Amino acid sequence: MNALLIVDVQNDFIPGGSLPVPQGDEIIPLINSLQHTFNLIVATQDWHPAHHKSFASSHAGKKPFDSITLHGLEQVLWPDHCIQGSTGAAFHHALDMNKVEAIFRKGMESEIDSYSGFYDNGHKKSTGLAGYLREHKVQEIFICGLAADYCVFYTAKDALQENFKTYIIEDATRAINPRDFEKAKSILQAEGGQLIESKLLHRHL
Repeated sequence: MNALLIVDVQNDFIPGGSLPVPQGDEIIPLINSLQHTFNLIVATQDWHPAHHKSFASSHAGKKPFDSITLHGLEQVLWPDHCIQGSTGAAFHHALDMNKVEAIFRKGMESEIDSYSGFYDNGHKKSTGLAGYLREHKVQEIFICGLAADYCVFYTAKDALQENFKTYIIEDATRAINPRDFEKAKSILQAEGGQLIESKLLHRHL
C-alpha cells in the first residue's frame, strides 16, 4: 500500500503569504493531478497558536530568520505564520482536498516548533501520523508540498526513522533556500530516502 503525503500547502507558504516559498504555487496543479494515482492521501497543516515561540515577534529585539536556542534546540525565527483559524493557515483554494482522507495538524504547542508531520522538533510528541499509516497497511510514502528544505525534509526524515520506504517527489515541492535543499537531499539519500520525478512514479506504483 502506498500513500501520498501533502505537506503544508497553505496560504502563508504561497507567494503573497507571510512566509512565502518561491514558486510555491506552481506545484499545486501537479499535486492535484498526482492524487488520482494513490490509494491513500493525507495532508499536514501547520497550525500555530498566536505568539508561538518560533515567531520572531515573540522575542524582543529579534527579527525573522535570526537563529536562537530554544529548549536546547536550534530554532530559526520565522515571521508570524499559519496562526490557528487565520486565512494564512487555510489550505490554498486551488488545492484539491476532496480525496484527502485525514489532516494532521502540527506546531500547536507554543513552546516548540514542528517541521515534521510525524513529531515536534524535539521528538517529544507524536502527531499520530505513523500509527494511522500503519493501520492502513502503508509501506511506501511519497511526499510533496512545502517547503522542501524544512517541513518536507523533516517529514521524510521521520518517515525513514519510522521504517517507511520514503520518496520525495522532487518536482512537486519547492524550497525556501535551494542550497539547503541540496544538503537535505544528500542527508536523506544517505539514510535510505529517495528522490523521484513525478513522470517516473508509474515505475513504483
